[in-house]
Amino acid sequence: MRVSPEVWTLVWIVLFFNAMGCIQSIRCKPKSFRESISVLEVNSSIDPNPTSIDESSSVVLRYRTPHFRASARVLVPPVAGKETWTVGWIQACNHMEFYNKYGNKGMSSWELPDLRDGKIHAISDSDGVNYPWYGNTTETCTIVGPTKKDTRFTVSMNDNFYPSVTWGVPVSDSNVPQLSSIRRDQSFTTWLVAIHQGTGETLVLQTVRWRMQLHIAVDPDKPLGQRARLCDPVAQEQPQVLVKNEAIPANAMVKPNANDAQVLMWRPKTGDPIVVIPPKY
Repeated sequence: MRVSPEVWTLVWIVLFFNAMGCIQSIRCKPKSFRESISVLEVNSSIDPNPTSIDESSSVVLRYRTPHFRASARVLVPPVAGKETWTVGWIQACNHMEFYNKYGNKGMSSWELPDLRDGKIHAISDSDGVNYPWYGNTTETCTIVGPTKKDTRFTVSMNDNFYPSVTWGVPVSDSNVPQLSSIRRDQSFTTWLVAIHQGTGETLVLQTVRWRMQLHIAVDPDKPLGQRARLCDPVAQEQPQVLVKNEAIPANAMVKPNANDAQVLMWRPKTGDPIVVIPPKY
């Protein structure tokens, strides 16, 4: 059966406009938040200054580690629907060793029992109020749709350690200086995340790993102000911004956080361990 040129022309016109209609519908369909959000820049570092030591107190030695810092510039094109998203930083502790030795008497240690015993692989490092976020000031930004313009913002966070360690054995009434060494080694994973406030949908946008180590040698026989010396490291390893994102463990999103779950133990040279400060949670 032969088809006339007029019929072929009509067929091509119909196909053409159908194709144009499909193209228009694809172009006009708004992108989802998942497809449209973009991270323009991520910066992460640990300050180059060494850990500082403070011997101003006759009761405790204090030290302050350099700060870990992370920031990200984020772009969110117009949000068509009535959606609310929060973008920000979530952090979890993956490993903790924190030992304070007192000569031949024993040592005290801050411990996370479930992490120590391998029951969990990470624990939330939230501020303890705004779960799962590390904080709710510079650390997060909330976008409430619908929006008509691009939304650009920066979210940033910082973290460091500033503990106090008793000169004397923590389970003794005596304040005689016997502290001889401090060792600390902690690892963290920090995620840049977007969470839908209605559904709980979670998008991991960036993953950062970092570690803080220190060794302080102490001579308790020396005068106050001359006892402690930073051995290593003078400069910390710089954080890693991962090429491939990691999933967030469930424990990193919920209570308890590391501060509330940690316990201070006294582990004598001989005898059973003693709980000095129980967990808050």
